Amino acid sequence: MIPALDGSPVYLDYNSTTPVDPQVAEAMCPYLTDWFGNPSSSHAYGAEPKRALARARGQVADLIGAGTTEIIFTGSGSEADNLALRGAVLASKIDRPHVITQVTEHPGILETCHALERLHGADVTYLPVDGAGLVDPAALVSALTGRTVLVSVMAANNETGVLQPIVELARIARTHGALFHCDAAQAAGKIPLDVRDLGVDLMTIVGHKMYAPKGIAALYVRQGVALEPLVYGGRQERGLRCGTENVALAAGLGAAAQLAAAELAEGGAQRIATLRDRLHTGLTARLPGRIHLNGPAEPRLPNTLNISIDGIRGHELLDDVPEIAASTGSACHSGDHRPSPVLSAMGLPETRSLAALRLSLGRWTTTDDIDQTVELLERAAN
Repeated sequence: MIPALDGSPVYLDYNSTTPVDPQVAEAMCPYLTDWFGNPSSSHAYGAEPKRALARARGQVADLIGAGTTEIIFTGSGSEADNLALRGAVLASKIDRPHVITQVTEHPGILETCHALERLHGADVTYLPVDGAGLVDPAALVSALTGRTVLVSVMAANNETGVLQPIVELARIARTHGALFHCDAAQAAGKIPLDVRDLGVDLMTIVGHKMYAPKGIAALYVRQGVALEPLVYGGRQERGLRCGTENVALAAGLGAAAQLAAAELAEGGAQRIATLRDRLHTGLTARLPGRIHLNGPAEPRLPNTLNISIDGIRGHELLDDVPEIAASTGSACHSGDHRPSPVLSAMGLPETRSLAALRLSLGRWTTTDDIDQTVELLERAAN
C-alpha cells in the first residue's frame, strides 16, 4: 500500500484516475530539480534532458510495440484524440471528409467529431453498439464511403470495460483506404497491446490512467501518416506538437510504461481479474437475484466491474457508503441524475442505468479491500 491510500476510503475508481506510483515520482524528480535544461539546447544543460526524453519515448514505444520515433508526447488524452482526428481530417485535403466513430466513445472523441462537423464541414457517422456495447464490424463496412478518411474506435470502454474487436475493425478500415485511430486510454497497461498486431495507424495513451501524473499523454503516429498539427511553432515532437517538452512528465510516463510492461509480464492482469471476480461473486452471493452485470463478462478489462443493484440508485448507494470511493455512469445536472449515455446506448432501461456502479480495481487493490467492499455494499443495499 502507498501512503496516498493508507487509511483512506477503499479506492475503486482506478478508471477515473490512478495514484502516481512512487517509482514514477522518483523517475521524474531529477528533471524538476537538477536537470532543468531545455532538451533542444545544444549545450551541456540540455544533454541529459534530451537523453531522458528519448528514453521515455522508447519506454512508451516498447509498451505498445511501436517505433521510438512514432511516439508524440501531448498534454492529455483529449489533446491526443484531437490531434489524431482533427489532424487526419485537415491533412486529408478532401472536400466534406467523412469520419466514422461509435456512440459510446469518450467525449474527447465525440466532441472533436462535433467540432469537425461544425467547423470543418466533415460528415460523421456514429455507429451503434449492441447490448454488450460492441460495434458490429458489418456496420463499419456499410458506413465506409470513398470520402472516409478516418475511423476512430476505443480499445476499451471506460464504464463497462468491454473490449472492441479492434483487429477486425482496423483491417476493414485500412482495406478501404481509411486511417484507423484507437483511444487506448483505458486499455494501455491493463492488457497487452501491440500496434502492429492490431493494425492501427494512431493510438492514444494516457498517463494518469496508468500511474503517471495528470497532464501527460502520448499519441502513436504510424510512420508515414500525415497529420496537421494542433500547436504550431518549433519542430518539437516531429512538428506535430510544438513547444518545449515537459521532460519531467515525459520521464514519468516512460517510467509508468516500463512498470506496466513488467507487471503485465508477471501476470498482473490475472491477479486483478481474480479480485474483480471475487467482488462480483461476493456481491451476487450476498444480494441474491439483485446483481446485474452491465456489459459482457468477456471480452472485458480485467479490472472493471459495472453492475446494477435492484432497488437502489447508484449515486444514493455511494452516498450512503463514504468508506468506498467509486463512481456511477449517471450525469448529475442541478441535482437531477440522468442515465449513463453508454448504458442507454446499450439499450438498458433507465432504472437499471441509474442503479449502475462502476467498481474499477488497480495496482494496490487487496483482498481485504474487496471483502470490505462486499460487506459495506450489502449493508447499504439492504
